[in-house]
Amino acid sequence: MNTNQETVIPTLQQTNEENIEQANTELKLGESEEENKKVKPGKDKKKVSFLKELLIWICIFLICFKVVPTYILERTLVKGSSMQNTLQNKEQLMVEKLTYQFSDPKRFDIVILMPFGDDVDEYFIKRVIGLPGETIQIEDEKIYINGKILEENYGKEPIQDGGIATEPLTLADNEYFVMGDNRNGSNDSRADYIGPIKRELIKGKAFVRIWPLNKIGLLD
Repeated sequence: MNTNQETVIPTLQQTNEENIEQANTELKLGESEEENKKVKPGKDKKKVSFLKELLIWICIFLICFKVVPTYILERTLVKGSSMQNTLQNKEQLMVEKLTYQFSDPKRFDIVILMPFGDDVDEYFIKRVIGLPGETIQIEDEKIYINGKILEENYGKEPIQDGGIATEPLTLADNEYFVMGDNRNGSNDSRADYIGPIKRELIKGKAFVRIWPLNKIGLLD
């Protein structure tokens, strides 16, 4: 009996030890599963963070290359001599568009406009001379606004041809009269095929020259 008991007792101890070891193994496996569960949300967060960052960069790209040039700021190149002596051929300017979203062009602003409408991809750069509701007349080499001589010194030389403004021309409430500073070498509002420019066709204000480097500065 004693021998059998001595034989049985170690077997029970071994079984208990195996059960404990198995329980510990299961516990470790359970801990590993919990750790994995904890790791996975971290990986998901990294993926979400990456996608958010990518989306931000895409938005920045669209803003810089689409929104900014269309509605805020754009570089433009001068072609031709119609704005001499103020601007020269191939000079580069920055055109600001935000101001005209909230206020109207002012006299003597240098503006970028589409003289033939939005459907024709052609841009002019001119100076605003006459404002909505004013009466313009060019006579004896001088510009008259509502019967008074316009005091200005932007013209390259005396005006030889007043065009459609040779006779008094009254602008509508949404029209502007524009001219090039090279008064005898500019196609502008004096030409009957251009005429006064509607407000919506004025797209921005040229305010600074950025090229050539030796002429960088604000425009007058």
